[in-house]
Amino acid sequence: MVQLKLSNVKLGVIGCGGISHYHLSHLMLIPEVNILAISDIIEPNMKKLQHAFPSLLRRCKPFLNYKDMLNSVKLDAVEILTPHMQHFEQAMECLNRDLHTLIEKPMVCTTEQAEGLIAKAEEKKKVVLVSYQRHYQPQFRHIKRFIESGEIGDIQFISAMQCQNWLNLTKGTWRQDPKISGGGQLIDSASHLFDIILWVTGLQPSEVSAFTNNLDTPVDIDSSISIRFDNNAQASIGIVGNSPCWEENITIYGSKGVIFYRNGKLEHLLFGGDARIEPMKLPEASNPDKNFINTILGKEENETPPICGLMVIKMTEAMWESAKTGKKVKVSF
Repeated sequence: MVQLKLSNVKLGVIGCGGISHYHLSHLMLIPEVNILAISDIIEPNMKKLQHAFPSLLRRCKPFLNYKDMLNSVKLDAVEILTPHMQHFEQAMECLNRDLHTLIEKPMVCTTEQAEGLIAKAEEKKKVVLVSYQRHYQPQFRHIKRFIESGEIGDIQFISAMQCQNWLNLTKGTWRQDPKISGGGQLIDSASHLFDIILWVTGLQPSEVSAFTNNLDTPVDIDSSISIRFDNNAQASIGIVGNSPCWEENITIYGSKGVIFYRNGKLEHLLFGGDARIEPMKLPEASNPDKNFINTILGKEENETPPICGLMVIKMTEAMWESAKTGKKVKVSF
């Protein structure tokens, strides 16, 4: 845990697109936060954000260039909320200036970048937090604790499906330009799914096999993935980016029972049980922004450290390689 003699955190925001509204809705509830500056290459994005949060941003300065912001305003920390391929350069710049850094998912777009970022964070002794918000959601906190309790035994198989209208909703945007996004749904929405499976189970993938379909776009849209983990557990994951509806199901089979997650609803079934049981009391919710600030202030541990980003991008790169070569790809950590 980082210990600093701070009563508040002077914060800058890099990237004022749609996701910034999500983060500021959390930051406005944290009294120790003082947002001094925002930056975006599109001026209307900053004006829209200022209009949405007039009280929170009343003293903040807008900048079209994030380096000008860093040069002009004395900050303790930044939140990087920009397109994927910009994360690494911006995060390294901020760390080199001794700033604590929150990064939207995916943390970075290559394993090499992830390893470099982790090394820099350790060198500078700064907080780097990846905005994987599912770590803070009650359902997934419960799943993790239930697995760690040993009640479903050793994990043997995971089945997961994520479906959404990603193809049409991102058409014409930077998300379908691999030079800006780094890839398709695998590195975007599916990044959350991969992260949460690894986090709640504690498993590490050892071998990946994947098929992808771009559906006449420059990036992956639909994917079928098989994973073998280091304990010989297996996973079958489907990613459908051309669906008329949102659907997400995760089923985790253990030697003593199974956990069902269906669009936010949880149930357990143990061997010998008569019926599925829905847990009645779930852990408290939090969010990445609150954890980021509290970690800086020494009040909490970092719940989404950069190792999460490394594990996800390493697995994602293995999926891309398998889809390209038609071969199984080994993964090691």
